[in-house]
This record gives sequence, C-alpha cells and structure tokens, in this order.
Amino acid sequence: MIRLTHPDKPLYANSIHVTKRRLLDYWRRVAPFALPHLVRRPLSLVRCPKGGGRPCFFQRRHARGMPPGLHAALIAANDGETEELLTLEDGSGLDAAVQIDALELHIWGAHVDAIERPDRLTFDLDPDEALSFEEVKRAARDFRALLEAAGLTSFVMLTGGKGAHVVAPLEPRLDWATLAAFAKGMAMRLAAEEPSRFTAIMTKSRRVGRIYVDYRRNERAASAIAPFSPRARITPTVSAPIAWGELARVERGDAYSIEAMERRLASLRGDPWDGYFDLRQSISPAALRMFAGDGL
Repeated sequence: MIRLTHPDKPLYANSIHVTKRRLLDYWRRVAPFALPHLVRRPLSLVRCPKGGGRPCFFQRRHARGMPPGLHAALIAANDGETEELLTLEDGSGLDAAVQIDALELHIWGAHVDAIERPDRLTFDLDPDEALSFEEVKRAARDFRALLEAAGLTSFVMLTGGKGAHVVAPLEPRLDWATLAAFAKGMAMRLAAEEPSRFTAIMTKSRRVGRIYVDYRRNERAASAIAPFSPRARITPTVSAPIAWGELARVERGDAYSIEAMERRLASLRGDPWDGYFDLRQSISPAALRMFAGDGL
C-alpha cells in the first residue's frame, strides 16, 4: 500500500473535491476495466504538480526515486540507444502514478515483451473547434465502415476532450513500418475522398472546418491516451470506451467525468468494449495492398 503525500491536494480548479485521495479511489474502482489496457505496455505520463490546467510535463522514462509500482522496461530507442521506459504490472502502478501527480496515462501500441510487433491500431479524430460533436460521431462511423471493409472489427472511445478514438486490436504479427503505412494510407484515402470533411495533414491551416485524422499514433514510440484515463484539464473528465450502439446518445467527447464514469461502470453488466480482448484479427495482405500500397 502506497503512502500518499498531500492526499487532500485539489487536482482540478473547477472541481476542488477531486483530490489526490479521490483520484486514487477512482483508479482503484476502474482498475478491473483499465488495467488490461495498461499492463506491460510502455507508458507516458502527464504529470501536473499544480493540478490540471496548470503547467504540466510529459514523462516516459523511468527515473531514480520513482515509487514502487512503476517499473523500468529496457527498450531500444529509434536511435539505437537503450531507454528505461515506464511500465506497470498491476494496480500498484496506478497508485504510484497518483502519488507523483500523474493525471494522464498514455500507452504505446505494443507490449514490452513484443515491442516490435504492435497490437493496437488507433485513429485519433480531432475536430476543428467550430465543428459539432455530431461530425465527430459521423467520422467515427466512417472509420468503422472503412475498417470493416479491411476485415477489422473496431471500438470507439471518447477522448475526454473534443474528439474520439477508433481502435482495432490486432494480433502482434506486423512490424511498425507496415502498420504505420497502413494507417497513413487509410487516413489519406478518406481525406482524398472527402477533403471538405477530413485532413490527414497536421498543419493548422489545413484543419480549419475539418477533422484531423491523426494516424501517427501508430508509429513506433507514439502513444495514445489510455482507456479510462483522466485528462489534465481544469475539469476531471476521463477518456471513455463506449459501445458503438451508445454513440448516438453521446453529445460531447468529454461527456464523462470521474464521478460519471464510476456510476457508469457500476451500472454496466460487463465491459463497454465487450469482446475486445477475445478478438484474433490481423491486417490481411489484401487490405495492406488496398491501403498501404507503395508505402510498404
């Protein structure tokens, strides 16, 4: 059991009752749902010593003095050097993250014991501020259909911000370059077919009035917000995996707070991403030719 320092410190300016102790309680309640997505993956933490909405910093390397529960995984960096990246094995890692004021937990698309074989395909749908969430929902359904055409079952998650993620679990068979080429090809295809709605280019001017499809979450060393993670904002919103059938009723990408997520999980009969961990699917050679093309 970790000893929590400053347990009554408020973490969110707009919700002063959400303290470090309250955040610890949240993670312990959602751990059965969250840990399967987190365990044995490299992590990146957004640490906010002064709370959400204040200056925060990103940390992915293990360091001396880390509390027990956050471990070091030796991973080769892109430059050939070895890095000690953060990872966790169980709920003690969530306790440790709270202790060091980590509000957001981001995950790699691979496990540390098969780091060169990604097992998660993620598209981040990031809308221009002027767009309604109805446009995000429509885009998510478009990506679902596109992935189905490639033979892949996908799941949808509210980011806790203004957008959504569409995620497909994969068998760890392909390498990073192949996955990245496929993801880029799929995003570029949709952007080319409907340029008034989508862009796959990060430049701000290209994103006006459109949804930016961030396919780069599928590159080695990239990360994405973990399911059920709080966000480092002024209010305690969380990323929220939902069933596709629920999407029509959702009005915002930040629809769920810490409290609302606890109530939601207490009322559900099972995991909102039921079947996610039972799927055995991979990107077929035909789908790779269709979307990756010359990118391979």
